[in-house]
Amino acid sequence: MSTTEFFFKYHGLGNDFILLDRRQNGEDIDAATSRWLCDRRLGVGADGVLALLPSEAGVARMVVHNADGSIAEMCGNGLRCAVKYLVDNSGEKPESILVETGAGVLSCAPGFGSDGVAQVEISMGPARLVAPNLPSGATQTPFLAAPIPGHPGLTGHAISMGNPHLVLLDQPLEDASRLGPVLERHPGFVDRTNVEFVRVDEDGLTVVVWERGCGLTQACGTGACAAAVAAVLAQRRPADAWSRVSLPGGDLLIRVPSDLSDIRMRGPVAFVFTGVVPDAPGR
Repeated sequence: MSTTEFFFKYHGLGNDFILLDRRQNGEDIDAATSRWLCDRRLGVGADGVLALLPSEAGVARMVVHNADGSIAEMCGNGLRCAVKYLVDNSGEKPESILVETGAGVLSCAPGFGSDGVAQVEISMGPARLVAPNLPSGATQTPFLAAPIPGHPGLTGHAISMGNPHLVLLDQPLEDASRLGPVLERHPGFVDRTNVEFVRVDEDGLTVVVWERGCGLTQACGTGACAAAVAAVLAQRRPADAWSRVSLPGGDLLIRVPSDLSDIRMRGPVAFVFTGVVPDAPGR
């Protein structure tokens, strides 16, 4: 009996993922496997691994494994990659599909091009200002435009998109590599946090994200959503309208309703290559 397993490489704006379809055996991977597969010198190389598992609530359940072996509750770019894989291999062109994530069951609407799914619009669910993975989990008070303890002169917005974010409006983008790794592990965030460095432009936002468990990446979908939410709350961008969010890898469109009930994200997705999962070192 063959034990050959294939992986599928995708990216959303350069944020790249190894996808493993485990819906048949239902077995997730462990942290060591994620670290090895994501290693850009010794493994396949990626920002994360997407394990697709069986789901009773959607087409699949997506588990996001970061490059350091930790698990993210949600990943917007990763979800677009999962949708492209699921739809392109279904033989159908549905208007929408449901995918179960750590942030709930999310509705995803694929847009088609000459090579199958070319973009995906995702209903990202609500942005939460009070959540267990934010400083507000302890205080029950939203952390908005608030001084960051231990960092004089820094203020931020703490927002949960299922996963935690600390958004720094008007913070120089070049500070991301210096401040990102420190703020990721700020004690106010019990599960660590993603950190967004945001420049507010006349026609949108420019954002650099230090991703929890990955470091600097080309793009972060939930980070783009959190940045847009913070800009709306600060009355720097309009609510109920699509806004451009430019990341190093390209642009996403984000729509933030005034009640924060259902953040929408629209962006491209691309297939890169496929291969056979090699034997792990030591096996």
